[in-house]
Amino acid sequence: MARMNRALACALVAAVLAACGGDSSKSADPSAPAPDAKKVDAGTAATLKGKVVLEGTPPANPIIKMTSDPACGNAEVRAESYQVDNGALRNVFVHIKDGLGNKYIYDTPTEPVKLDQKNCRYVPHVVGLRVTQPLEVSNSDETLHNVHAMPDTNREFNQGQAIVGMKNTVAFTAPEVMIPFKCDVHAWMSAYVGVVSHPYFAVTDKAGTFELKTVPPGTYTIEAWHEKLGRQTQSVTLGDKDSKDVTFTFKVAAPTQ
Repeated sequence: MARMNRALACALVAAVLAACGGDSSKSADPSAPAPDAKKVDAGTAATLKGKVVLEGTPPANPIIKMTSDPACGNAEVRAESYQVDNGALRNVFVHIKDGLGNKYIYDTPTEPVKLDQKNCRYVPHVVGLRVTQPLEVSNSDETLHNVHAMPDTNREFNQGQAIVGMKNTVAFTAPEVMIPFKCDVHAWMSAYVGVVSHPYFAVTDKAGTFELKTVPPGTYTIEAWHEKLGRQTQSVTLGDKDSKDVTFTFKVAAPTQ
């Protein structure tokens, strides 16, 4: 009888855990399309363009010493945290954070977004993709790498790539901005992946610019994320066939004397 009671108690605990817990990456996505959701009307869609700038002098990117692995070379390189050209800030992830709701249906691309490990760096440093869209991570170096994603919402993974040419394909099941990637073999290697449930995202280029196309008319919260400078948001209202420009300005505090 005691053994049976213990079995029943264990079964009850397991049922409670299953009901209340579970993998957060499999939780319901609040942005999932509603039953009456429709595709965006291209005839009334708007365009949002913009630029991200930096005020102040950014800290110098730290020097990276790759001599621990001969395959990485011995050239002096620097980290990629601050990529600034005449005040224009590169590698900022910009996306519509709020306002779309679940009114629209979007076709999810089946073509994978590619993240390479080349010269012992992740290339590109910042990248975006859609929920469930494949992310192909490859090793172009003749040395061991391991791809270690450290999300908060999605499932963490750590995949070794021992030889040149190896590839792994993964997908994320929930929106998350941003997911840090690292290599446990080469501590300086880092990348950031933004996962969203819609097509309205971009990474700023050398000129600090971005463009979001075919946006349905509405009022939106636009977010700009930078790995060191944090997040900024703006509210933007787009009318039918509208075209607007916005500027995000990040500031670097002057060094103390």
